[in-house]
Amino acid sequence: MPIAGDELARFFTLCQDMLCIAGTDGYFKRVNPAWTRLLGWTDEELLGTPYLEFVHPGDRDATVREASAIATGHVTISFDNRYRCRDGSYKWLQWTSILYLEDQQIYAVARDVTALKVAEQALREAHNEAARATRAKNDFLSRMSHDLRTPLNAVMGFAQMLQLDALTAEQRDSVAHILRGGRHLLGMINEVLDISRIESGRLSLSLEPVLLADAVREATALIGSLAEQRGIVVETQDGDDIVVLADRQRLTQILLNLLGNAVKYNREGGHVRVSAGVGRRGRARVAISDTGVGIPADKLALLFTPFERLGAEHSGVEGTGLGLALTKGLAEAMNGTIAVASVKDQGSTFTVELPLAEMGVLPEVDASPTPILAGGRAGLVVYVEDNPSNVRLMERVLARRPGVQLEHAPTGAAGLTLVRDSGPDLVLLDLHLPDISGREVLRRLREDPATRQVPVAVLTADATPAQRRQLLAEGAVAYLTKPFDISEVLGLLDRTFASSMPEALHEAGRLP
Repeated sequence: MPIAGDELARFFTLCQDMLCIAGTDGYFKRVNPAWTRLLGWTDEELLGTPYLEFVHPGDRDATVREASAIATGHVTISFDNRYRCRDGSYKWLQWTSILYLEDQQIYAVARDVTALKVAEQALREAHNEAARATRAKNDFLSRMSHDLRTPLNAVMGFAQMLQLDALTAEQRDSVAHILRGGRHLLGMINEVLDISRIESGRLSLSLEPVLLADAVREATALIGSLAEQRGIVVETQDGDDIVVLADRQRLTQILLNLLGNAVKYNREGGHVRVSAGVGRRGRARVAISDTGVGIPADKLALLFTPFERLGAEHSGVEGTGLGLALTKGLAEAMNGTIAVASVKDQGSTFTVELPLAEMGVLPEVDASPTPILAGGRAGLVVYVEDNPSNVRLMERVLARRPGVQLEHAPTGAAGLTLVRDSGPDLVLLDLHLPDISGREVLRRLREDPATRQVPVAVLTADATPAQRRQLLAEGAVAYLTKPFDISEVLGLLDRTFASSMPEALHEAGRLP
């Protein structure tokens, strides 16, 4: 049924959207009352002024381009620009426009989208602020990690050196206290950084099929000495053929955290039971039960809160209150869950569920330790490090390898010069140097034909997994984190010099 002329006029007048007809000369020919309601201009002002005069200066070029496109037959579906109101403010308008060829006029509908634009801007600002806060937190944690690990490296390193000397029983006990305290601080630093990476979505995981029984055996072996000291029996059963999709290292970390708590908060002579199976939802399920003091029902809700120890800080048992928060985060990062059931004075059961892996060939894991060789040839090591305590510690470490000479460079530039001039067998490189970064030093050493073949091992307080992967990919032969284990450093030295021993013997005339 055809629409009568008065109905079209009534529709044009009553429509809440802004309707208009414009000529290709840049003027409005007709506007409906919605224009005046929204912008405040009269019909005479709107029709008597080129419409471009109402457009925000920042949107005029785009508006001219869009109008030119419409004049050639382009249909505007969604075009946004700002129009000036009579009071000087601006409104965001979203346009739909088309050219009617017979009268060469543009028929358009505009809708006020100012509220939407304001909300989008607020969302962008909130997102940017959150990103800035995340970057600031990550920078702070990275700096904190470095600044804490560097002095801790000296504390634990010299304590390890003392352990290698002949000490009295009292001295050995004192050194053990130093190392125990250092390891406690190091564990807390690592846990804080891991929790931060989980919260920011930057935790690096390598998900692969893992035989659950292997991870359980590894974790129980690591906790064995502590359990033996307290007379606690750890029993495991089932799970021999269960394969989960998990990060092997992180899965062991989860089990070790839960087993450690089950032993630490257990009764003297108590029991810990580890059982594995497949749950009703078709997921792998491992439960760790203890006969400890249990957790009061009113405190269960706080169990996974960082730094919350539920009163255990008064028990004399060492802890940071971070282990369970980290365990929960790691389980969830691997698409798993963790739950707890506890009865006061009877014990607790922590249950972890993880997805099953598709059956296939399991990756082989070399569990044998890397041998530490002590018969390598003499050689030269350059240590690029600006911290005097770390240099003195390395001098003490290398004293365990007679014939290995250490030369020190306190800056990156000095290190580059020393490596080029001396041709060392190995470079130990810190990343945080006072002039240029260790990463830049590594890049220049790799680009210079004279130093390209010199092995470079990074020795740094930056324990970030992404940084480790990046530096190894860029040519580092090893990545050791402070506080370093002296046996790791000695192993690196032995492997380096052992690998070049045949060449050295050949040069000395002892091999054909």
